[in-house]
Amino acid sequence: MEFNAEVLLMLFAVAAVAGWVDVIAGGGGLLTIPAMLFAGLPPAAAIATNKVQGSFGTFIASVVFVRNNAVNLSGIQWPLVMTFAGSVAGSWAVLQIDAQILAWILPPLLAAVGLYFLLNPNLDDRTRKQKTPWLVFAAGVAPLLGFYDGFFGPGTGSLMALALVWCCGYGLTAATAHAKLLNFVSNISSLIYFILFGDIVWSVGAVMVAGQIIGAFTGARMALQKGATLIRPVVVVACFAMAAGLVVRAL
Repeated sequence: MEFNAEVLLMLFAVAAVAGWVDVIAGGGGLLTIPAMLFAGLPPAAAIATNKVQGSFGTFIASVVFVRNNAVNLSGIQWPLVMTFAGSVAGSWAVLQIDAQILAWILPPLLAAVGLYFLLNPNLDDRTRKQKTPWLVFAAGVAPLLGFYDGFFGPGTGSLMALALVWCCGYGLTAATAHAKLLNFVSNISSLIYFILFGDIVWSVGAVMVAGQIIGAFTGARMALQKGATLIRPVVVVACFAMAAGLVVRAL
């Protein structure tokens, strides 16, 4: 497939915005996939190409967070492994089950997450007492999050951050940083699948990867600098926007 310079520039710009949003709140795919469909990619190619560019965005954000000591690598190995395993299971399940069953379940869930972030006065950068034992989180919660990302995907970043806040007592910035690392790992299994079997349009993927790198790097730096004062309103807006977008698509 061939695309003119204007279309590629549009896809680059959308990927940059999506990379910024995805680092802070998740849901960047709800911007990039419609943009690729608008550019003329078939649905299967858009989904496969989206996983390529999105994986680079989560990787860059993870590197920024790790290099700035926002992630505790010594304590997150098992959640990473179990998130990966859950994502493999989700990627397999999506071939067996109609993922559209989540199209009506997810919008109220995302709206509830948005309301939680909007109305909870304790969502800040303070670390609180952990409610869920780390082993339980790694063995039970992490694979479920990975499964969801492999099976459906929208809002994964917000759900992961909320799980780390609620279960593990993380402050919001720390939760966002660790969620992005979990999100990167969950993307890997799907990325491998699409490289082997998917219909990736590499020319579009390369342009959007460049945009994702810029957006993800900028988003990660801003999240570290501004903390909860930036993350919280972006998550609220993104959750409600994702919920509305999914309802419109399902109608």
